[in-house]
Amino acid sequence: MDNYPTLQLGDTGNEVRILQQLLKIVNLFPGSITGSFDTTTENSVKNFQQINNLEPTGIVDLNTWTYLLEQTATPYPQTIDFPPTLSLGDTGEVVEDLQRKLKTTLYYDQEINGEYDTETESAVRVFQLNNQIIASGITNDQTWYSLEQAYSSLDCDLTPPVTEETEKYIVQKGDTLYGIAQKFGTTVDELKRLNNLSSNTLVIGSTLLVPKKSQGTGTTYTVKRGDTLFSIAQAFNISVDELKKANNLTSNVLSIGQVLTIPKPSENYITYTIKKGDTLYSIARNYNVSVNELMKLNNLSTSVLTVGQTLVIPTSNNNIPKTYTVQKGDTLYNIAKKYNTTVDEIKKANNLTSNILSVGQNLIIP
Repeated sequence: MDNYPTLQLGDTGNEVRILQQLLKIVNLFPGSITGSFDTTTENSVKNFQQINNLEPTGIVDLNTWTYLLEQTATPYPQTIDFPPTLSLGDTGEVVEDLQRKLKTTLYYDQEINGEYDTETESAVRVFQLNNQIIASGITNDQTWYSLEQAYSSLDCDLTPPVTEETEKYIVQKGDTLYGIAQKFGTTVDELKRLNNLSSNTLVIGSTLLVPKKSQGTGTTYTVKRGDTLFSIAQAFNISVDELKKANNLTSNVLSIGQVLTIPKPSENYITYTIKKGDTLYSIARNYNVSVNELMKLNNLSTSVLTVGQTLVIPTSNNNIPKTYTVQKGDTLYNIAKKYNTTVDEIKKANNLTSNILSVGQNLIIP
């Protein structure tokens, strides 16, 4: 953090460009990324400081850098596929893709030539330094992930156009291609084909094309390879029992090409997508149901959960917790006071490890 200089009105340079980019990622900078600390940049800094309970001086000091970097740096998921690691001397289309993304995010201003030369290495080092990655100049998995996030956050929408059979879906925290495929009654391979994806990497806030999801009003569904009654029931927000009853099924065995009748979703269930830090106990507590009830309803033989996994949750006990969308100037303390609860209870219900909030963030209110 010692490498981040104090910035204020009138300053210029690459550090100001990076500041403006980070402010744009958190949706607080409406201007163009110019590298000039003008009044628009100063007002954006003041807004960011107010939202995070910092003194709104408009001066970017070490404390402001710390909060800004915490909110724009995404943890590196180590269970997904990335492009190959690149370093000085490499060439080819993957290097071109790297240079294109670095140029779009204003870290690289040279020709896109497909050669990992000293200019490219230098641009990667600056990007790593400003994204809390070891500045080795080598484009590793962590660098690829952070670059994809920055590139997507700057509205570089490369999603193919919507057709009559497709619709757009915004990637949420905890989403995986497998989870989205289940949700929309399709396969991972089909999602990758629709979106021209070469890996399973997803970026929060990016747009995917998905097959139009039936609303379950007496429609049909054709069983595909890999489908189970449970995955189909989850995709249409119904229970396995409802699905079996609608199709007079006496077993859970399905055949590829089999046509199922999808009943109208019951109002007694909702679906919940597992987030990092969730446990069956915390979900059961938030929705006022028992762990055993959740395990039975979702055919779980173990309490181990996977991020992106979808659970069916009963709502017959009027147990859907309240939610609150964070507004400008909110703090955990004033939200807790407003809803007659405590800061610790809100943090526990939302798996929060700090008191930092973002405008637009949705909180479960216990």
